[in-house]
Amino acid sequence: MSHQIKFIMVGGFLGAGKTTTLGRLAKYYADQGLNVGVVTNDQAADLVDTNALRSQGLHVGEVAGACFCCHFNALMETIEELGSQQKPDVILAEPVGSCTDLVATVIQPIKRLFDADFSIHPYAVLMKPSHGLKILKNDKGSGFSPKAAYILKKQLEEADLILINRIDELSAEDVDEITSLVNEQFPGTPVLRTSALTGEGFDSLVEFLEQDGDFGSKILDIDYEIYAEGEAELGWLNSSVHISAENSFSLDQLLMDVISQLQASFKEQSVETAHLKTIGLWEGFFGVANLVSNDSEPRLSLSSDCTVTEADLIVNARVACDPEALTAQVMQVLQNCAQALNAKLEFRQTQSFRPGRPVPTHRYASPQ
Repeated sequence: MSHQIKFIMVGGFLGAGKTTTLGRLAKYYADQGLNVGVVTNDQAADLVDTNALRSQGLHVGEVAGACFCCHFNALMETIEELGSQQKPDVILAEPVGSCTDLVATVIQPIKRLFDADFSIHPYAVLMKPSHGLKILKNDKGSGFSPKAAYILKKQLEEADLILINRIDELSAEDVDEITSLVNEQFPGTPVLRTSALTGEGFDSLVEFLEQDGDFGSKILDIDYEIYAEGEAELGWLNSSVHISAENSFSLDQLLMDVISQLQASFKEQSVETAHLKTIGLWEGFFGVANLVSNDSEPRLSLSSDCTVTEADLIVNARVACDPEALTAQVMQVLQNCAQALNAKLEFRQTQSFRPGRPVPTHRYASPQ
């Protein structure tokens, strides 16, 4: 048999920890001597995840402008480009966090159209505790409407493996409660408890992903009207800026100030954060800060440990509010942070919108 590329897709709701998980998986496979390619995905350009993974020395391609399912041909072209110099042994794919129905629209098309080129490995979906626990308990205080909650539930329904992530942030009682709810609502689906940040449970994840079997076969019964309306409730913003000051400043502190002030602004406006990320880059240094819900603590997920006089910043915000209001809040906070440093701020590019209705390139209603 000719060389087949391992195709491993890791899904999950916005802020579930997909990027951290993929970064850890990429390092694991690279340490095994394998050639690894990573494909990120977003509804717009200037993705924090792409820049963060590239800054770790990984070979990363980006499919921007729509989800993998709606840009399937772009996904396959990006994989081909990643193999232009050396064919990958492993492709790690990170879909948009507001997308579902990926078995029918991504995995099944690869199986049917590119069967000789790829071996499909288990489709793992990360469970985001901060919103997921409330949604599985049907708590109306989750911050999202039932239509947005529908997406998270459908993501878990089509998984070959459910990963309860961020257990380092939870009490043992909370982890047990989430596990019980997942087992009750998605019976028969294997469940692992993990922390992408600390690596707890990672060996079990790798062991599961290396299994052979008929994976990627759970075709959803899904209402695309509810799905589309749930996605459209989120305001989506990607913004890139350059900041420069006469006096040096801590890049990490700036990132945390941006995240903390945005969290305060969103709480004041009573709009829920699905995910908020910012990366700061300068001359090979980079740091990343993020927030996964209004009730969570802002975190410096990757520290730059550097002092600079200028830097490039990228902000990605996925918030349950109007895109214009989201843009105004982000711009105001960036200006406030620059003013506090007596720094100049140059806006390079800002895109804000609501995601459009998903229109998959392919959709197979039955598994191969």
